[in-house]
Amino acid sequence: MKRTLASLLTAGALALAAQAGAQTLTIGFADPLSSLDPQLNNFAGDRSTDLHFFSMLLQKRGNGLTPDLAASWKLVDENTWEFKLRPGVKWTDGQPLRPEDIVFSIERARKVPGSVAPFSGFVRSIESAQAQGDDTVIVKTKAPSPNLPLDLASIHIVSKHVGETVKPADYDSGKAMVGTGPYKFESYTPGDRVIMTRNDGYWEGPQPWEKVVYRYISNPASRTAALLSGDVDVIDKVSVSDLPRLKESKDLAVYAYPGLRVMLLQPSFRKGPNQYLTDNSGKVLPENPLLDVRVRKALSLAINREAIASRIMQDTVTVANQWMPADSFGYNPELKDIPFDQAKAKELLKEAGFPEGFKMTMHVPSDRYPLAAQTAQAAAQFWARIGVKVNVEVVPWAVYSGQARKNEYAMSMIAWGNGTGEASYALVNILATVSPEKGLGASNWGHYSSERVDEALRKASTEFDDDKREAILRDSAVAVREDVGVIPLFHYKNIWAARKGLKVVPWTSDRTVAMMVTKVEGK
Repeated sequence: MKRTLASLLTAGALALAAQAGAQTLTIGFADPLSSLDPQLNNFAGDRSTDLHFFSMLLQKRGNGLTPDLAASWKLVDENTWEFKLRPGVKWTDGQPLRPEDIVFSIERARKVPGSVAPFSGFVRSIESAQAQGDDTVIVKTKAPSPNLPLDLASIHIVSKHVGETVKPADYDSGKAMVGTGPYKFESYTPGDRVIMTRNDGYWEGPQPWEKVVYRYISNPASRTAALLSGDVDVIDKVSVSDLPRLKESKDLAVYAYPGLRVMLLQPSFRKGPNQYLTDNSGKVLPENPLLDVRVRKALSLAINREAIASRIMQDTVTVANQWMPADSFGYNPELKDIPFDQAKAKELLKEAGFPEGFKMTMHVPSDRYPLAAQTAQAAAQFWARIGVKVNVEVVPWAVYSGQARKNEYAMSMIAWGNGTGEASYALVNILATVSPEKGLGASNWGHYSSERVDEALRKASTEFDDDKREAILRDSAVAVREDVGVIPLFHYKNIWAARKGLKVVPWTSDRTVAMMVTKVEGK
């Protein structure tokens, strides 16, 4: 009798679990999460997580902007924008959204304590923001700013009544996790998972998933194993080596889409000696050889990008000759692919005074970008053939991001998301001359600086005519190419895998969120 009862209880528990699980979605994601504070760091993992809890004034979807907390927006004069808030929106603590929340969020984004990848670049053009009545925000810009709505589509809105009394750590504890997004905070275990429940009061209506378990699984093979075992329902950044097996599985579906993210190498432009740049005997060089454009061109020409794309990335990427992918705003179609020319590379090194090459240490993050270490090792092998002997050091992201930001490395790696779909996003963050007070160069780890590029950004930032603005951005791509300000390698394709019965459609940029996963009808 006891055994029968136990069996019945077990069966009942399983049935209840199955019933509950039917509306629970578990996602295995690859990008590390530094904080739940949505304005602390402009990192991919943080941004994907934040989208569940916090809204923006507008959302960047596909090739355009769509309303979010702002029901409408318009240009009043060349230096003034008006945003009308959506009526009836409430924070998850029940308080109504007010214009003062928008004003507070804009001001807070200028400088959040402890940020290593700030959002200040998105609000750099704003002179002032003021609440007007119960539903309007008036934003004054320092100069004409045609991209202001696009910039604000990257600023998460936090509540004034909570945000003005808390610190970034209070978001991690849950104390400050009051949002207007589709989900509500339940718990956060750093380095492991975020658990969230559906916000039934979300302005766009309740989402199909009652509960979402958002699991951080940094190792690609482990993400695949979790999907195959049924521990998770969806994974992102699918392992290249596992892709054939996942495609062949009858129980799984693979979804691949063109991506905006570009893999770049960032040479250091720091003057003087650098411990990671030595002569062939190991003696630190008195001056940084990477300051010579001939050396940078040599390094770029020495890389066989097609080989990296096909052999290492197994055609899950496309070769890059600039930071924007084809057919995006600011992509310059006149720029041809960078040739693989080791003879020319050796000639340039000789002209620059390094006929026998030199030694360099390149740093890459261990837990951030798919096959980053393998890509770096391939580049190192190509460089060895022209006399530049490279040691690749793989560093945890938590250490790497801080050191790279200080321009301590000789050669660093960044996979830039181009999240707005426009070239100016990278200009502001990774190519403009570093200027924290202006909100420029937040991720310009090599401290590249070009008057021509800075001027292009200035002109593009104030040009309302799309054709003229795109022409300016295309010219900036030429300038960066001539300077070899960065060394582009490839553009990622966005690849997700899910269990059968689920469909994954990109929601915004290359973010991974529960809102992009739906059930296939009839399954």
